[in-house]
Amino acid sequence: MTQPDFSKGLLPAILQDVNTKQVLMLGYMNEAAYNKTLEDRVVCFYSRSKERLWTKGETSGHTQEVRNIYLDCDQDTILIDVVPNGPTCHTGSQSCFNTEVPYNVQQLEQTVDQSANADKSNSYTQYLLNEGLEKITKKFGEEAFEVVIGAMKSDKAEVTNETADLMYHLFVLLHALDIDFKDVEAVLAERHKKSNNFKGERSNVENW
Repeated sequence: MTQPDFSKGLLPAILQDVNTKQVLMLGYMNEAAYNKTLEDRVVCFYSRSKERLWTKGETSGHTQEVRNIYLDCDQDTILIDVVPNGPTCHTGSQSCFNTEVPYNVQQLEQTVDQSANADKSNSYTQYLLNEGLEKITKKFGEEAFEVVIGAMKSDKAEVTNETADLMYHLFVLLHALDIDFKDVEAVLAERHKKSNNFKGERSNVENW
């Protein structure tokens, strides 16, 4: 991997959520902060006010787990894909820029994962996981049937709400089986590729 050009001094480092692509914040790195980030896989900046290395979230616990690191064409700006462990901004906002992104399935996966690991006595997610696969699959089946009932009534509002419940229980099921949604996306991408190349009659779901 090409190294940043720290001969230019401190370099700006932009954090973005790896799942939503929301821009979270801008910080600065020197070579030591960059190397520590690579080593720990947790974002570390150089604090200009404190004049020392500063791990993002070292006080709040809202650390930024590194997934990918990119450099611009001049090697003097760093872009980091992260998994934010809580709000990024000190104000409690997810982003220091107060930007909003549409809620998507990656965020649902992240919400389920966070709920599963949170210290909450009233967590429904933890209740389902503690009950085990039999309970989770039963609830998933019930929600799927509710979608069918809504569809048979042509009730769009009911189908919409029940689909949201179905999606939630699907992600609890995936979490229980330790399946990353990216693996599902990979299957979908492969099927999409096949469907683009398929010339004959489409006989099953793998040939869209």
